[in-house]
Parts: sequence; structure tokens; C-alpha cells
Amino acid sequence: MQDSDILLSDLDDHGILRLTLNDSRRRNALSEAMLTRLAAAFADAADKAAVRVVVLASHGPAFCAGHDLKELTAGRAAPDGGRAYFTKIMTMCSGVMQAIITCPKPVIAEVTGVATAAGCQLVASCDLAIAATTASFSTPGVHIGLFCSTPMVALSRNVSNKHAMEMLLTGDMTSAARAAEIGLVNRVVMPEALRAATTEVALKIASKSSLTLATGKRAFYEQREMPLAAAYDHASAVMVDNMLARDAAEGIGAFIAKRAPQWQDC
Repeated sequence: MQDSDILLSDLDDHGILRLTLNDSRRRNALSEAMLTRLAAAFADAADKAAVRVVVLASHGPAFCAGHDLKELTAGRAAPDGGRAYFTKIMTMCSGVMQAIITCPKPVIAEVTGVATAAGCQLVASCDLAIAATTASFSTPGVHIGLFCSTPMVALSRNVSNKHAMEMLLTGDMTSAARAAEIGLVNRVVMPEALRAATTEVALKIASKSSLTLATGKRAFYEQREMPLAAAYDHASAVMVDNMLARDAAEGIGAFIAKRAPQWQDC
């Protein structure tokens, strides 16, 4: 398989971009090549007006098995024992996770199989996640002497401290149903219904003003890190700017007139 095949991209007429991890031989690991492709794909999606929603899916039994440990181990052959290479890969991976958060388009994870370590981090970094009953999640680094510190960042921002620490300290596998209970995924459906369920949500989101979605997504992640008073000040300023946008005037006018809004994404 060539590197060019490991990430598939398909944009439909509704503005739904499906990015499909397609390196099943390596269980869709976040290899250096995969991270490079994902970084480029999210940068492109952020800049492309035709893209309204991104769905991150996968082929094969694993959604994503995390970092490519064989690739990382090969890095130990360097004179510095791998420090520079490990730093490079962790920086690349963190960059991809942040690119998902900062992408102005909503990102939905469609999870069919196992999502472990940085693969679990990938799911937690997406704005929404819909899982099949066959999906499972874990941060198993403790089993091999490597605490999942970077997955911890995304995980701890999605589930409560105790649920996050349970996953991180035990490394146990978490079922799809349990992942929904603790807030790691939004909903769980039968495998045969997964794509339809994801598409239904994606279409609903794609029908909204992309300006409004981008404004709201950015504000959500910004205010989350602020103290309460600062968060309200920031959100209030965002609301004022949003109210002055053409789409807000159109949307409110359409609601009052009881008609469908005509978005111009501005």
C-alpha cells in the first residue's frame, strides 16, 4: 500500500467530507505518514468553503490503534536514543489533535472498531462521536510502561476526572455503551446503522450557516479554558458580533416570518 492510499477523502454534494483511515495493515496507526496526511486534510478542510462538516471514519477492524510502536522503536537507533524523533512525532500528533479543535468545520468521529491510545485521543478530540456497538476504547499505555499522557489531554477534557483516571491507570478496554455513559461518545448504534446515523447528524449540521457553526465552535473551546466571569464576557462579545452578521439577521427574520432561512455564510 502506498502512503497516498492510507487516507481516503470524499466530499459529497451536501458539503460532508468523509476522511477514511485506510491503513488496516497497521490497524490505522498514527504513523508519521498518516499524521502528515491528516494534518494536510484538516488544513484543506478548514480553508475549503465547500466543506461544511467532516466525518472521520475508518476501514478495517480497528478505528485507530494509536502510534505505530514499530516505527517509534526504530527511532531508538538514532545517536540520541530517539529523543528527537519521539519529540517530532508527539509534536505532529498534538498538532493534528489541535487542528481538529481549531478547524472551523464540525468534526464527527464514526467509530466501528477499537480506538486505543492516540486512537482514543483522536476520538476524544472530535466535536462529536458516534460509535457502533462493536467499538471499544482504551488508553493502555500502562501495560507497556508508557503512560498515555498525550491522550490524557483530550480524554480529560471529555469525561470526568475519575472516569479519565480509571481508563488511564488501568488501561482496561471500555465498551461502546460505557463510553456513551461517561461522555466519550454521543451515541451507540448497531454496526449496520452506523453510517446512516452519522450521515443523519452530519446532514443536520451541514444545513446550518457555516459562519454560525464556526463562530460557535471556536467560542466553545475558547471559553472552556476561562474562569466563569471571563467566559461570560467572552461569550457575550461573541454574541454581539454574531448578532451583527448577515446570517443572524436572516435567521431571526426567517423565524419571525415562519419561513426557511437562506444562508449566505456571512
